[in-house]
Amino acid sequence: MMIRIRSRDGLERVTIENPHTTIGQLKTLIESQLRVPIQAQTLSANQNMLLAKTLDDVARFTDMSNPQTPISSIGLTHGSIIYLSYEGERKIAGPNFNPAGSFGKKMTVDDLIAKQMRITRQENPHCELVSFDRDAANAFQHYVNDSLAFAVKRGGIMYGTVSPEGKVEVDFIYEPPQQGTEDNLILLRDPDEENLVDAIAMGLGMKKVGFIFTQTISQTKKDYTMSNSEILQAAEFHAQSDLKEWVTAVVKLEVNEDGGADVHFEAFQMSDMCVKLFKDGWFETEVGEDVDPKLSMMKKDVVIGVKDTREVDNDFFLVVVKIFDHQTSAITTKCSIMWIAVDIAYKVSRFTF
Repeated sequence: MMIRIRSRDGLERVTIENPHTTIGQLKTLIESQLRVPIQAQTLSANQNMLLAKTLDDVARFTDMSNPQTPISSIGLTHGSIIYLSYEGERKIAGPNFNPAGSFGKKMTVDDLIAKQMRITRQENPHCELVSFDRDAANAFQHYVNDSLAFAVKRGGIMYGTVSPEGKVEVDFIYEPPQQGTEDNLILLRDPDEENLVDAIAMGLGMKKVGFIFTQTISQTKKDYTMSNSEILQAAEFHAQSDLKEWVTAVVKLEVNEDGGADVHFEAFQMSDMCVKLFKDGWFETEVGEDVDPKLSMMKKDVVIGVKDTREVDNDFFLVVVKIFDHQTSAITTKCSIMWIAVDIAYKVSRFTF
């Protein structure tokens, strides 16, 4: 008979000659066929064991802890699936299949890699915290609130500094040419203008540290933190940066206890897995309107928990970052100098023959 074994490495199979095999003998077969030492194994018929985060959590699953128990007594038959948690690392043996696969479908290396791509939540950000200069944050939200009434999306690139401890300070926000609608934000980035902003920022001891965008009033009524299109845009910015502390900030209106609306800032990092998947081309970049915006679509199957899927909840890709604020006394002067420099540079270039 054959028993299927689901672990963090995916789905594997163990061949059993004797249907009266005990759990202890099954562990021996797992050691010989899957190369997982007996002492490192924890077995359970409960799939929730694979979601356990600590060894103490794993130890609570005791339904297959008695090595003398026959597997038949717990209902295991040919084709049954059980779950394996183990400590340490192992070398996974190559798959044993014919070129056409079990059901006539030829397996490729990409198919096998896809089956091993496991998506989990990242608990801790690389950024200790992000602090916004009050004037810079207020200038950004004031225009969106008073002039656009949060009816269309707006975005910008955040500039500032990063401390050795991973604390990000945002000192000004550059808003490139753009077109915003109720659901989409298109940044018409001008490389020459952006290079000029980078150069002036460098002269002020600053650099790009993140991406900021607004969500419209209609989005606040939906049950997601970021939509799939926002995940794609944020991941693209993060992937382009070589800064591990890169921050993505979201600005939106939230209804308060009095029925009024307050402007609310949230900060995240895109998870390491999200950035890797984006760089490696796993994301579907053309997503139809019929797709739930809280789900990101993958080009190949990935593993979440014990499920193979191409739909990933966007929250799996978000790592929350603490927000603070600060007041930089010289920032107003610095920004004035910067925008004067930008204006002069473009006036000169415009009229130079």
